[in-house]
Amino acid sequence: MTKTLEGHADQRFDGELHALHLNVLEMGSLALDQSRVALQALMGLNKDLAQKVLDREPTVDSMEDRIDNSIVDLMTKRGPVSRDLRITIAFSKIVVDLERIGDEAAKIAHIVESLSDENQPKPAKNQMRDISNMGKLALGMLDTAMKSLSELDAQLAETLLNTDQDLDMEFQSSLRHLTTFVLEDARNLGHTINITLMLKSLERLGAHAGNIAEYVIYLVYGVNVRDERRSGDK
Repeated sequence: MTKTLEGHADQRFDGELHALHLNVLEMGSLALDQSRVALQALMGLNKDLAQKVLDREPTVDSMEDRIDNSIVDLMTKRGPVSRDLRITIAFSKIVVDLERIGDEAAKIAHIVESLSDENQPKPAKNQMRDISNMGKLALGMLDTAMKSLSELDAQLAETLLNTDQDLDMEFQSSLRHLTTFVLEDARNLGHTINITLMLKSLERLGAHAGNIAEYVIYLVYGVNVRDERRSGDK
């Protein structure tokens, strides 16, 4: 699928698009790893892993700035139109979602630091159960999204979009499950709020994975499934 970026009379343009693709993939790899480490930190309430996520957050932001600048330079120098403009816009949109994936990982890491305080009681295993299930679904979606982006595989992206409702269903089920803990004992409220915030971050990770899949389809086929899916939701 890399031929999607090729075919220009000026081969330097091919090279610039490939370089942009590689830079986006580099950022995507870091964003994915940030999510994985954040979930590992969460499941083990590991403060060191949480700190690792927070230490690397500025790197994600600097990658976004660097890619944004390269996109501006490309558009200024080449003045892309038609397919080339579509590809450039798609990459710029994907970068925004990658940065937000990094933000969600950092949010989880901040809460892990709070939960790992030795002077505070730890949440019960039953309260953490839903996080494990949602985490696996969210990371699976991110992994698929990154693979579709790496290979510019629109069919794989479509497969992801056909299964993205699973995470939303798991999220709603988890909220109902957590409600029972508060009803049983109001002292569970503090942990329940934190866990709900982390579940929401995991749900957002899946949503960003879906966004990336939509942009891969747009990049390859020129079809804006984003608007079609929003209309369908309504």
